Amino acid sequence: MRAVPKIVDKEERMQMILSKALEVFAKVGYRESNLSLIAEACCLSRPTVYQYFSDKKEIYYYAVKNVTSRMFEKYSNIAFAPGDQDEIERLRMILLDIFSFARENESTLSNLVEFILSEKKSGVDVYSSIRSRTAKMRILIKRLVLQGIHRNTIRECDADKVGEEIFSLVVAEAFQVGFFPSFSAEEASSIVSEFLEAFRR
Repeated sequence: MRAVPKIVDKEERMQMILSKALEVFAKVGYRESNLSLIAEACCLSRPTVYQYFSDKKEIYYYAVKNVTSRMFEKYSNIAFAPGDQDEIERLRMILLDIFSFARENESTLSNLVEFILSEKKSGVDVYSSIRSRTAKMRILIKRLVLQGIHRNTIRECDADKVGEEIFSLVVAEAFQVGFFPSFSAEEASSIVSEFLEAFRR
């Protein structure tokens, strides 16, 4: 059983380990990384890192949770803050930010692909895992669609279906932005914007 770290510095230490782990992932890739390399980058012993994370997989899950939580908070503010923008425009603002993030974090996307492939080879239900970790974002998009329908800025449609279609399109375009330098965030935004405009009332 792992020793319980001191509560006073637990979150700070976890964030430091996470930061260094992401540097290791970016440098050598998720597949080639290990807890020893992460511990060395943190200037900590491997047993000390074990007090906070059992393996690199747990660190990566923690990283994904951190990033998605911050993004959800940011996009919730964009979606529902007071302002003159209608729901289509708010969706467009959120999606452009996602594409910009993809452009600026190519190594993060590469490691995510490596992680997904690693999980799949281990027999993990990757589809269910991804859906559980993107649930809040998909719900946010559907809420915006529903709000637009109620405010007559979006035509009547199946909000669940349209929300899933928007999310799937965003994921596809985000990976293109992240992996193909000639494909810009603005181009991706234009493609998704055209799709969104089809639902404007």
